[in-house]
Amino acid sequence: MSKLILGIESSCDETAASVVQDGKEILSNVISSQIDIHTLYGGVVPEIASRKHTEAISHVVNSALKEANCTLSDLSAIAVTAGPGLVGALLVGVSFAKSLAYSANLPLVPVHHIEGHIAANYLAHPDLKPPFICLVASGGHSHIVYAKDYLEFEIMGRTRDDAAGEAYDKIARILHLGYPGGPKIDKLAKEGNGNSMQFPKVHFKENLDFSFSGVKTAVMNYVHNMEQKGEKINEADVAASFQEAVVGILVENTISAAKEKNITTICMAGGVASNSRLRKKMEQETKKRGISLYYPQPILCTDNGAMIAAAGYYEFISGKVSALDLNARPTIKLGEKL
Repeated sequence: MSKLILGIESSCDETAASVVQDGKEILSNVISSQIDIHTLYGGVVPEIASRKHTEAISHVVNSALKEANCTLSDLSAIAVTAGPGLVGALLVGVSFAKSLAYSANLPLVPVHHIEGHIAANYLAHPDLKPPFICLVASGGHSHIVYAKDYLEFEIMGRTRDDAAGEAYDKIARILHLGYPGGPKIDKLAKEGNGNSMQFPKVHFKENLDFSFSGVKTAVMNYVHNMEQKGEKINEADVAASFQEAVVGILVENTISAAKEKNITTICMAGGVASNSRLRKKMEQETKKRGISLYYPQPILCTDNGAMIAAAGYYEFISGKVSALDLNARPTIKLGEKL
């Protein structure tokens, strides 16, 4: 019998809800973005994000049910992002999901946000099955995950400071490109020479961790020095060279993880997985090695309810449900119990 899962996502600045059938078929996917609001401040303001989630969530969930042509009585369970993320934003989604689950007498399924990003690949590629290596790169996360099974994960690398998307936002600010920085740098970089400047790529001998604070500082120092000298800055070359450094280490470490585990399938997920240069370079390097590469379409790379519903499906059929005392876990690590 088919199972319909309602997924609710509110971990940062998108209020999203989706109905997904059997973890792979999207029946609806409604997203209310706050980008226009946070652009005014150059980044996400947590308190504003929380208030906007409160305003939008009821309408978004109702729209998702209507678009899927179903009612609460048709659902098998309600899945919600319980962490990690901004605590106030998470609490809006968790509180709403708990109330809805209680009123409709439906099981409540907590979902880890990173697990959701990984599960987006099952929506885009229904035939995909673990095991595989997944690069999860976004504004808040930079992880290399070994997905042993649908619910079994091993973190092989993570950022020690900034996430990749966060570094993009900060460099975009330095170059006066505005927010969000990822798409703007990606676009500008196509006009520049990525080999014109050699910004640092950090490798750690002991593991596959990332560090983007060094490349961020190097770019900032370069721009400030040029400005102090009164010299003209080729912003396209800066953007391209910065991007080449970040993409380079993301690809190198992910390929190394696949080699270490003797895995021939790599997936990508998260907002940075939409980056055109990352996709092209990863395609080139996986093709050389006979590795299959998968990634979702851009709408499923950024935060959305469908990925939460997909991950929630696998949690639900495994028997994982939560009591109504579920709380937000803003700093929870992948693999920890929600």
